[in-house]
Amino acid sequence: MSDCYQSCAITGSGGSGAVTAGMLVLEAAARAGNHGLMTRSAGPQIRGGESAAMLRFGPAPVTCMGDSFSILAALDWGNFARFAGEIPLTAETLILADPGAGKLPPELEAYRAQTRWINLRELADALPGGRFNMVAVGAIAACAALPLKAVLDAAAAILNTKGPEVTETAHGCIRLGYQQLPTDGRSRSALPEVPRRWSLSGNEAAGLGALRGGVRFVAAYPITPATEVLEWLAPRLARLGGALLQAEDELASINMIIGSSFGGVPSMTATSGPGLSLMMEGIGLAVASETPIVVVNVMRGGPSTGIPTKSEQADLNIALHGLHGDAPHLVLAALDIADCVLTLHWATRLAEHLQTAAIVLSDQLLGQSRSIVDPPEMPDLPNLPLGRRCAEAVPGSDYRRYQLTEDGISPISAPGLSGLSYTADGLEHNESGTPSSMAADHGAQLAKRRDKLTHFDVGSLWAEITGEMTGAGDLCLLTWGSSHGAVLEAAARLRASGRPTRVIGVRLIAPLQREALRAATAGASVWVVELNQDGQLFHYLRSEAALPEGARSFSRSGPLPLRPAEILDAIAAESADD
Repeated sequence: MSDCYQSCAITGSGGSGAVTAGMLVLEAAARAGNHGLMTRSAGPQIRGGESAAMLRFGPAPVTCMGDSFSILAALDWGNFARFAGEIPLTAETLILADPGAGKLPPELEAYRAQTRWINLRELADALPGGRFNMVAVGAIAACAALPLKAVLDAAAAILNTKGPEVTETAHGCIRLGYQQLPTDGRSRSALPEVPRRWSLSGNEAAGLGALRGGVRFVAAYPITPATEVLEWLAPRLARLGGALLQAEDELASINMIIGSSFGGVPSMTATSGPGLSLMMEGIGLAVASETPIVVVNVMRGGPSTGIPTKSEQADLNIALHGLHGDAPHLVLAALDIADCVLTLHWATRLAEHLQTAAIVLSDQLLGQSRSIVDPPEMPDLPNLPLGRRCAEAVPGSDYRRYQLTEDGISPISAPGLSGLSYTADGLEHNESGTPSSMAADHGAQLAKRRDKLTHFDVGSLWAEITGEMTGAGDLCLLTWGSSHGAVLEAAARLRASGRPTRVIGVRLIAPLQREALRAATAGASVWVVELNQDGQLFHYLRSEAALPEGARSFSRSGPLPLRPAEILDAIAAESADD
């Protein structure tokens, strides 16, 4: 499977243009008919310091970065040692380096024989305004067998806002870089007919899903790696008649969207781990007052401020259990970049229909990566009517906002509607919304808030299931979030080796679809795979008695992403011990 893919890493100091170069190569790969994925990495200081773009592309959808890179292009050696764990190389990896940037760092001495020296700066200096990262783009494209025309077209598309002179200079640099390596006529080849595909990041996809779901107000405080959700949404919300407001902090953000939703407008915020911690009290208010809101949490390494620029799936516990009291709410996780569209769309509709809070987990690896994908489809949601169950004023009747209904969903009104006013706050209340400390009211409202979630038929979207089961003892890899991509590739390799393997990517984590999960894993040898230190999903599923006997956990902390080979190694090692 790996043989049909190209992979390359581009490293340099912050500001050297590594990420721009990566985006240009990815776009060129797309124009040559490939699917692709680009992740990026930066130091803890976020701006400045070291920077890297990592790409993989080929004829089929790319779910993860694979196990190693075939090309390493170093724009310079600034803090290269910090990437040693993120950019695994092999004896076949080709290294492109500029002699003007100095000697090979000690970490790469073993690769000296496979290093190709190219005078990136000297070549760029031959053109007024020339940029050495564009020379590197040309060299990488030649190594990766991309047609020159695809690269030039990609540069024109990405740089068009900078003016024709910049594009022309970039073209000159790219041609110089392309000429440094032998070609086989690719530069003259016509580009293939390419299906219409999208280039989008997980943060952009999350914003798109929210808009499709009906979100029209966003309040948030910028935080890495979630800020791009807000940057993408701001102009688009305005065009749709909505609004985005930058709040003074996360406490204000969560309370603003509760207020907006109380006024009748589907609302959302986006944050990361430290922000989610601050929002917990507000999310509890939304649960108690049954005010629909969506909170997107783009996870990063923790605890506290942790590692803002790297990924980890370690916020599951706080998403599930961070609220005080019995506070049932929705917890969802997107499985890949395109799935961010579907998951946010679905989460928004669920939150609106069930009148509750939805926490949607993404992470830095999904949020800040860019993928070439087929256009995401709109989900089929026949069980979710668009909008809320709005109350109607009936002359002479008392409106009961928290009426105990058969499905637990009460008619909701908006401020200013005659005869439909009610009290909404964090205090326990009776059916009318009047604060109450009576045991009967408390018990009835607790049960109502729980049962409306657990009794709702969510259909098949609770998980993405791939691979058929052929008999008892077949393997089942159960995972969530960004780990799904590496697990899919590991499972494909297992099937290719003759071992039937099913993959369950859990999209709706709470309320847990216990019976559906038991049915999907029945008779299988189950592994729960995730990127956090102690296996948070594994222990949650164990506590819910949702796993078959003998289920095992493979988990490790971030910030390095999971790779298919280490999942296979863990399974093989455990099997050898049996």
